[in-house]
Amino acid sequence: MLSKRIFETEFTAALNEELVKREMTVPELADLTGIPVSTLDKITLGERDPRLSTIRRIVAVLEPVPDQFIAIIAAKFLLDILEIHDVDLRGTTYGIRKYSANSFEECIIAAARAEKEGASGIICAPILASIVEKIVDIPVGMLRPEQSVVSEAIKAVVKRIG
Repeated sequence: MLSKRIFETEFTAALNEELVKREMTVPELADLTGIPVSTLDKITLGERDPRLSTIRRIVAVLEPVPDQFIAIIAAKFLLDILEIHDVDLRGTTYGIRKYSANSFEECIIAAARAEKEGASGIICAPILASIVEKIVDIPVGMLRPEQSVVSEAIKAVVKRIG
């Protein structure tokens, strides 16, 4: 993901990696962004630092954000392992936005914020879902742990007990 990589490395390196991954040429990127080929050449060769407006145009083309999104409210460690970025349903792409929350109050605030930012729906823990449904006017779904997850948690607690 380009937007994440640009904070981990130099923009030039992240952009060049993304172009290789997409098998895209600089002229092709220029056509899509409206940025002159000469400017993009200088950026990809590291001869010029891009302006913020240029970075935004590049990221907007290489990582378009769907207009509609589903908010997932959970603890940061759970959001970090979530690998779903978008979902296609009946011809509509829904992006996934993650809202980190570590307390009951943070979850309520995150739900209100997600709705305000235009979420099409919210997914959260079962203990919160009934309350969030009373606060927002969009569909709310529940994260339900699988049996294997519950079993692993029980085993971990038993080890700590004895």
